[in-house]
Amino acid sequence: MKLKILVGILIAFVAVGSYAQIDRSQQPKAGPAPEINLGSPEMYELKNGLKVMVVENHKLPRVRVSLVIDNPEHNEGQKQGTKSLLSAMLGKGTTSISKEEFDEEVDFLGANIGFGSESGFASSLSKYFPRVLELMADAAINPLFTEEEFQKEKDKLIEGIKSNQKNVGATASQVAGKLVYGKEDPRGEITTIESAERVTLKDIKTMYGNYFVPKNAYLVVVGDVNPKEVKKLTKKYFKDWEFATPPSAMIPQADDVQYTQVNFIDMPNAVQSELRLVNTVDLKMSDADYFPVLVANQILGGSFGSYLNMNLREEHGYTYGARSSVSTNPRRKSRFTASASVRNEVTDSAVVEALNEIQRIRTEMVKPEDLKRAKSKFAGDFVLRLERPETVANYALNVETNKLPSDFYTNYLKNINAVTAEDVQRVAQKYFKTKNMRIVVAGKGSEVAGGLENMMFNDKKVPVFYFDKEGNKVDKPEFSKPIPAGVTVQTVFENYINAVGGKEAIDKVESVYMIGEGEIQGMKLQLESKGTMTKSMTAVKMNGNVASKQVFDGEKGYMVQMGQTIPYNDEQNMDAKMSANPFPELNVGDAKLEKVVDLDGETVYVVSRGTESSFYNADTGLKVATEKTQEAQGQVIKVMTKYSDYKAVDGVKFPFTISQSFGPQSIDFVISEIKLNKEVSDADFK
Repeated sequence: MKLKILVGILIAFVAVGSYAQIDRSQQPKAGPAPEINLGSPEMYELKNGLKVMVVENHKLPRVRVSLVIDNPEHNEGQKQGTKSLLSAMLGKGTTSISKEEFDEEVDFLGANIGFGSESGFASSLSKYFPRVLELMADAAINPLFTEEEFQKEKDKLIEGIKSNQKNVGATASQVAGKLVYGKEDPRGEITTIESAERVTLKDIKTMYGNYFVPKNAYLVVVGDVNPKEVKKLTKKYFKDWEFATPPSAMIPQADDVQYTQVNFIDMPNAVQSELRLVNTVDLKMSDADYFPVLVANQILGGSFGSYLNMNLREEHGYTYGARSSVSTNPRRKSRFTASASVRNEVTDSAVVEALNEIQRIRTEMVKPEDLKRAKSKFAGDFVLRLERPETVANYALNVETNKLPSDFYTNYLKNINAVTAEDVQRVAQKYFKTKNMRIVVAGKGSEVAGGLENMMFNDKKVPVFYFDKEGNKVDKPEFSKPIPAGVTVQTVFENYINAVGGKEAIDKVESVYMIGEGEIQGMKLQLESKGTMTKSMTAVKMNGNVASKQVFDGEKGYMVQMGQTIPYNDEQNMDAKMSANPFPELNVGDAKLEKVVDLDGETVYVVSRGTESSFYNADTGLKVATEKTQEAQGQVIKVMTKYSDYKAVDGVKFPFTISQSFGPQSIDFVISEIKLNKEVSDADFK
């Protein structure tokens, strides 16, 4: 009923507008910026220095609590990973409540409680708020740090580091941070396996004692609460949080490079290149340039219709999306970043086009329609944010921590609307530094380094320097090694066949039935695959429903996607026929041994056949990856599939972990069961 009413109102509104007497020969003038009346939270300070902000809102019977400790930045020295481990261990019980009892009660109350190394949060129904606040305070003030829990979290951290070492986007961002800010700045620190191994439980306790203190802390309470009751509860539960002053740290200011350059990280497993064009900015929210910079960045790369996205995505099809951002910091320099994930073969072209767009906003006056569109986007986003009650508290917190005038947000839209095209060009020239820019690229060096080394911008060749995954400068890697004497396609295939069990064992395999599970963006997937020497079927299910399915009957095939059945074309049928056999190495055919390269620290032989390349470990003989070129949504992309955790099934080894990267996405499938010569029939390939 409400929907019908809303639609009726909209129709009536349009009808009224069409009959109104308006002079359409004149463009209407923009009205004044709306008056913003944010109100203000109730604020008070406890004796230990904890500042409390309360925003009363009774629309829903819920309460959110945020704890922010606004300490000056501090690094971790030789023990990077301490902050991550402290975050993981806080909220795992208290000195009076075991971890199991704590978790059980939080679950029973339908609440959420969590912590960072210098922050915390809680949410619950308002009727449970007093107890949830008590639990949060107890966990913050009386944490339970045990050696057993520490070792568990440390093992998890190290596994995460290992996973991130293969993540091209994470590597690009981490190295960019280190190169821009320096290793002494916490924003430039990279946690390695070695640094995490050095962290002890004593380090966790020391960091907690030094920095998890109330001196610079703010507790923000938003929701269905009585401010007087909140004041009573916060005094009761946080009064024992002892006052302490966190240690000060001397951190050198970041500096830009003397000239624009490429800083390249070789990632042999990369199916696309990650670009980060960065330079430092000295910008605070309280600066007069703040609002012009917001608008300039919005036009350059802050939305879908921005300069960067319309060029790299819409005009050239290099990427799924290109963006830029400008961060602020009340104490230190921050940075400007333009980023994109692009196809390997267009890496150098994408960098040049990104530089051209940054140069464009510096040298050309923005068009009135682009300026108007950017301001409208800010106005719309600002109004939407005001619908959330926590916005009032967050804005008040910004005013406190960034030393802003009390009317900063009241005049926000007025200041946005006051920005001129001249302002945009002025701040672009000041903050987007095409002459002092680090172009951090993480990608497959064997395919992209040559193009980058010959790249020109403003009639000058851009120099390329090489770095490892930890941001250390290195010599140019050896992207391809000579093929050893005596190594041929035949010997590579023979070594693989012997490694998985031998030809005699393989010849007994008539069909393979595989079951597994995976996860992408938090969604659980189920994998089912059946195949013979000439036929194949692969289905991926989500919540029991088929999300995608590929079937090949030996002659022709089809794909089911989003409920639609799409027959294979001639090229796809040919590819399916070639890949149907689970052991294509039994037939050399037109396979070619292309080169010898490093992949994830291992020497591999690269064998190409059609649009697919396969990678075989030179030592073990096992196939560790395949890379296939295909077209999707009008773009040519490369899909990298990795194979690991080989286990024997009836005398033949199969990979039980299959990881696939495509575009900006990646997914890991863990195989739970493989059956040979069982439960496969012709009906599976209909």
